[in-house]
Amino acid sequence: MSTPQLVLSAAASHPAHTPMAFVQAVVQAYAQRGLAAEPALQVAQIAPAQLQDPQARITALQMELLCDHAMRELDDEGLGWFSRRLPWGSYGMLARASISSPSLGLAMARWCRHHGLLTEDITLSLQVDGPLATIRLQHQRDLGELQEFCMVSVLRNLHGFASWLIDTRIPLLQASFPFLVPAHREVYDLLFDAPVRFEAATATLELDAHWLQLPVLRDEAALNTMLQRALPIQVKPYRPAQPLVQRVRQALAAHPQCAHTAASLAQLLHIAPRSLHRQLQQQGSSLQQLKDDVRRHRALHLLQRTDMSLKRVALACGFRNEKSFIRAFSQWQGEAPGQWREQQRRDSRAATRLNAAPDNAQL
Repeated sequence: MSTPQLVLSAAASHPAHTPMAFVQAVVQAYAQRGLAAEPALQVAQIAPAQLQDPQARITALQMELLCDHAMRELDDEGLGWFSRRLPWGSYGMLARASISSPSLGLAMARWCRHHGLLTEDITLSLQVDGPLATIRLQHQRDLGELQEFCMVSVLRNLHGFASWLIDTRIPLLQASFPFLVPAHREVYDLLFDAPVRFEAATATLELDAHWLQLPVLRDEAALNTMLQRALPIQVKPYRPAQPLVQRVRQALAAHPQCAHTAASLAQLLHIAPRSLHRQLQQQGSSLQQLKDDVRRHRALHLLQRTDMSLKRVALACGFRNEKSFIRAFSQWQGEAPGQWREQQRRDSRAATRLNAAPDNAQL
């Protein structure tokens, strides 16, 4: 399908929400270089007359095509925001510098720190205060009319990349910006899906700090594939590629001591409780089955690899007391946890003796 047909197809099936103010910001990047923006507008099928209509909107695909063309043509992934260009591939470099991180928190911290190598016009930081994590963007020089588009784009880029790293759309608790309420205020609800505060001291995104503990699920091969078309994670909300069963299992494993309910998990995964149950059923599973699987796996690990008491193991696996843990474990394994642990230790000692014995058998 050609690009014009693709745009027309998207326009017919997807609503147009992206404000013309963002398109005007891209056009301004061309003006800074003394270049005409018409070819880029044509690629995205945006009529010049639309630029003069503040109420006009375009689709996410149109915005993606516009930005992709502009970034390549201007060789500037910053689209004129900063005092120097960010050559094509700059944000890909940040992604490559972060992909090897063992946890999401470390990956995001590296992304923020290495962004300072690209430009000194803004600084990014990841701060943790108890249960709250805050991504903070501070401008070190006046960004002028491009301030809004710059801050929204950079924060959306980091949030989208972080969600992609763990294949889960990370819910935000709040977004804040230092500029006045824009005329297109309603689009912020779609972009960030969280309470938004304007005229704040700095630009920030706030999220639950527990997300930072999750392991990075992507590797270099996945990154290479994503970078072939990276803009979607910036211009529209992230959609997980991972089945819900795996996402629920991951969420349960990240909070083993919590007695999660359908409501708490649904809120964590950003879906409705009914949708949670329905999708799990469609994927041949259930919440109770997944909770049992995760608890069982953790219990077996702790019983075999640690000397923790049964009471502590029970609490670590999310049980309210030792009695309920013993009952559940007996149903899983057919024997009490104490008996299972002792049998594992006997088997381990026997294996150790066998390995230590001289091999006198000659075949």
